[in-house]
Amino acid sequence: MKKKTKIMAVGDIHGDTGLVKKLAKMAKDEKVDIIILPGDLTWLEQSTKNLIGPFIKENKRVLIMPGNHETMATIDFLTQVYPNTKNIHGVGIKENDLGIFGVGYADSGPFTITDKEVARALEKGYAQIKNMKKKIMVTHSHHAGSKAEFSGFPGSKAIRKAIEKFQPNLVISAHIHEAGGIEEQIGKTRIINVARKPIIFEI
Repeated sequence: MKKKTKIMAVGDIHGDTGLVKKLAKMAKDEKVDIIILPGDLTWLEQSTKNLIGPFIKENKRVLIMPGNHETMATIDFLTQVYPNTKNIHGVGIKENDLGIFGVGYADSGPFTITDKEVARALEKGYAQIKNMKKKIMVTHSHHAGSKAEFSGFPGSKAIRKAIEKFQPNLVISAHIHEAGGIEEQIGKTRIINVARKPIIFEI
C-alpha cells in the first residue's frame, strides 16, 4: 500500500509574514509533506518576502498559484527563487499515488480570468494526473452554487463543471475570506474553502 501524503492547505495569506511563520512551525510539528497555497499570497503585488522561505527552511514541498491579487509573473518568480516550489495553475503534479492540479485567479479583482480560461487550465492540469488513484483539484475561486456565494461574489461555472466531470476526491478553494472553513459535497467530491483557516489532512 502506498504511503499517505500529509497536506496543509491555507489561502489568502495577503503578505502576512507572521501568519506564515506560525504555519511553517505547524507544518514542521505536524510533519506535513506538502503545503498548498491557493492564491492571494500577496496584497496587490506588494512584498513577496518571507512568504515561501519559512516553509522551504522546513524542507516542505510548496504548491502555489496566482490569486486575484498577484500576476503569474510573481508566482513564477517565487518558483524560480525557491527550490521545491511549483506553480500548479494549469499543471498536474504527482506525489505517491496522488495527483494534484489547479487553476488560479478569480473573475473579480485586479487580476482576473475568464471561465473559458479556467476550463482550459483545469483540462490541461487534469490530463497530466488523470491516471492517479487519488486526485485533488485546487482553485483560487469557488464554484457556481457554492455556499461562498453568500458573499455576493458568484462562483465559477467552469469550476463546477470540472468538479462534476473529473470527480476529484477533494477540491480546495480560497478567495472569500469569510467562507474559510466551509465544507460542501458535490457527488463524491468533498470541497473545503480554506481561505485563511489552515487545514491539515492525510490522503
